[in-house]
Amino acid sequence: MEQYKLFTPAKVGDIEVKNRIVMSPMTRCRAIGNVPNDLMAGYYAQRAGAGLIITEGTSPSPNGLGYARIPGIFNQAQVEGWKKVTSAVHAKGGKIVVQLMHTGRISHQANLPEGARVIAPSAVQATGQMWTDGAQMQDFAVPEAMTAEDLEQTKAEYVAAAKNAIAAGFDAVELHGANGYLLEQFLSPVSNVRTDNYGGSVENRSRFVIEVAAAVAEAIGKDKTGIRLSPYGVASDMPHYPEIDTTYKYLARELNNIGIAYIHLVDHSAMGAPAVPLQIKQTIRNTFKNTIILAGGYDLVHAEADLQSGLGDLIGFGRPFINNPDLVDRFNHKSPLSADLKMDLFYAADEKGYTDYPVHSA
Repeated sequence: MEQYKLFTPAKVGDIEVKNRIVMSPMTRCRAIGNVPNDLMAGYYAQRAGAGLIITEGTSPSPNGLGYARIPGIFNQAQVEGWKKVTSAVHAKGGKIVVQLMHTGRISHQANLPEGARVIAPSAVQATGQMWTDGAQMQDFAVPEAMTAEDLEQTKAEYVAAAKNAIAAGFDAVELHGANGYLLEQFLSPVSNVRTDNYGGSVENRSRFVIEVAAAVAEAIGKDKTGIRLSPYGVASDMPHYPEIDTTYKYLARELNNIGIAYIHLVDHSAMGAPAVPLQIKQTIRNTFKNTIILAGGYDLVHAEADLQSGLGDLIGFGRPFINNPDLVDRFNHKSPLSADLKMDLFYAADEKGYTDYPVHSA
């Protein structure tokens, strides 16, 4: 092989990227008061060797701040905080996309600001618990089923957040339609038992996701809009259902019709979830004509193979970027990756296990 395709430039929507290595979105819980800060700017700048950085999940609404210390992008203080991050990444020659993540039912009132509500497609409680800074581990809340007014308000919040993202200097926006959060909660007949136009059939359960994607694409441009999907993912109490294949084939077709820039397809099997069947990946690849980003447990060899075969156009790497801020250089020079990954500090509040990982010295 003369040159790894992974290190060649590409275009994602209207973004020119210097290589095909994507830093996957990873929740890190350093946004004290839900506002991005200087520590976060330093963290992302350290990793600007990636062709494209996708931020941690960032809420478009007070209602979506389900986890402790995750950032939002719905008020001016948050926009100003994110400007520090985008400026720091751009100064290092990187490109950065914000991931809009509304947690929906994966939430607890103790993590929400005053006046915010735990809302979801239906009043179906997720199995499991989450951390709250005030009361430690708590069961997931029983959500309020979204009213017609809530649906319109939440769509408007996604649009406003996308506009805020562009104002904050982001190169694009990724809608988080994976990992069991609000958008995926609409897709599943387990979490969505609605009897209106947003529940029942595959088309109805896909409606909210498609409407949000279309509205965001209309507001900021389809070339600046992407989405993350996780068929067969089980994160956040998303059990298997028979129409998964049909659902994602339909979604791929409709998202292709909108013309958004990319689909970011994640396979969580490296973390113990069922593997996404190759056939589904190929179906999405063949149905959706723009960029496909693949993510999930990749190493250099597997990444290159899936690029060479045409299954994906870019490859996302998550955890290796945590303890290898210079991951791209290490890949490029065949340097060993660090094995020192401080998992107990993934969601801590300070620089430890965050910005203090060393770069490789040859």
